[in-house]
Amino acid sequence: MAKPIKEDHKSDKVGTTGHEWDGIQELNNPLPRWWVWVFYLTIIWGAAYTVAYPAWPLITGATPGVLGASVRADVAAEIQSFDDKNGPIKAKLVAADLTAIEGDEELKSYAMQAGKSVFMNNCAQCHGSGAAGVAGKGYPNLLDNDWLFGGDMTAIHTTITHGVRNTVDPDARNVGLVMPAWSDKASGPLADAASAKFTEEELGSVVHYVLKLSGQEADAAKATAGTQLFADNCAACHGEDGKGNRDMGAPNLTDAVWLYGGDEATLTATLTLGRQGVMPAWGYAGEGVAPRLTEDQIRSVAVYVHSLGGGE
Repeated sequence: MAKPIKEDHKSDKVGTTGHEWDGIQELNNPLPRWWVWVFYLTIIWGAAYTVAYPAWPLITGATPGVLGASVRADVAAEIQSFDDKNGPIKAKLVAADLTAIEGDEELKSYAMQAGKSVFMNNCAQCHGSGAAGVAGKGYPNLLDNDWLFGGDMTAIHTTITHGVRNTVDPDARNVGLVMPAWSDKASGPLADAASAKFTEEELGSVVHYVLKLSGQEADAAKATAGTQLFADNCAACHGEDGKGNRDMGAPNLTDAVWLYGGDEATLTATLTLGRQGVMPAWGYAGEGVAPRLTEDQIRSVAVYVHSLGGGE
């Protein structure tokens, strides 16, 4: 048998909110006094915090706060403290002969760790986090031993410092030198850079000659027709044997390593449209402008890249 419901006359003492559901009234009980005081204290604390610390956004920043606290300044100070601690090893790295760094365990250990960080923050966007490049996009694979400008420490350091074909550093590699557009239908600066214009048939002949050079399947008749065209127009950069010229950054056409791809369609596009990939200068940003990377960072990333397996 159900117990009788006891009437609650508490509502007569505290009143109700006026809300009622199925005969059940919501009492208007006051909050505990301690809770109210804690609530008021949090309001006071919040107001005091916005006065003491940066808080209110402005058009160009935020209110600084009377204590002058700055998270950015704290981070900068912490970074500076580590820079100061690493000062001696950085100075030693900058002063060392490039070819001797890998023989000094202390320098090599520091350079590898610092270089990996520099690479991930600045180079991985183009060369990939694993440094294998991006196939068909013109970003070189740094893991193999096929280097346009050489893969020894000095060559890598120079390439990183000055970049390739950029308009900032006058010492950049290949300034003013591009792979021209050879098609007679092409126009623009890359077409103007070509010493001759190929008809569609001639262009196809050169493509098949290059396919033959690299050991791929090629049309024998077209390859034969392209032999003289290659010798007259392409050998100046790529060499008579097609093995390239590092002084000019001209790639070896006889192997299976291709920056943009070595199939017939891609080779046709390369000859038709030309190529002019650019690498920024990391050690020079203009007169009076701080470079993207310091000398110790450039040396560190050069050591890291050289150690990846493709360094000569």
